[in-house]
Amino acid sequence: MIAPLALLAAAAIAPSPTVDTPVLARMVEKGEMLSAADFTSAPLSPATARGATAVRDAAGREATRRLAAGSPVRASDIAAPSVIRRGEAVTIALISGALRITAGGRALGDAGKGEPVRVINLSTNRTIDAVADRPGQVRVMAQ
Repeated sequence: MIAPLALLAAAAIAPSPTVDTPVLARMVEKGEMLSAADFTSAPLSPATARGATAVRDAAGREATRRLAAGSPVRASDIAAPSVIRRGEAVTIALISGALRITAGGRALGDAGKGEPVRVINLSTNRTIDAVADRPGQVRVMAQ
């Protein structure tokens, strides 16, 4: 009977395995751009470290929510930097060959370069599906 108790005691004392994982060195607010300087390394349990994004993959990306210091960054926590912000005035450009038509609009969501975004055409008050092109400009394709 004593042997099983000794095994349990030894198992309770043995340190659990850890993995050096990139974690945030400071709190990062939603919309803030991450850089390599925002990261440090910390020993975490394999379960906690699972899915952590490498520093090289996170640098230059934008936080999609507030991220706590000491936590690993996951793919769902970051996105491409937004060039269009919700509520922002935008220029809607329709380009077909040499033809270019523009109109004023308002963005209904955030979008990174090349990502889809819905906008309202202020002239017609219609909602349009567009693609973020650069800051303040979206494009629609001729049909």
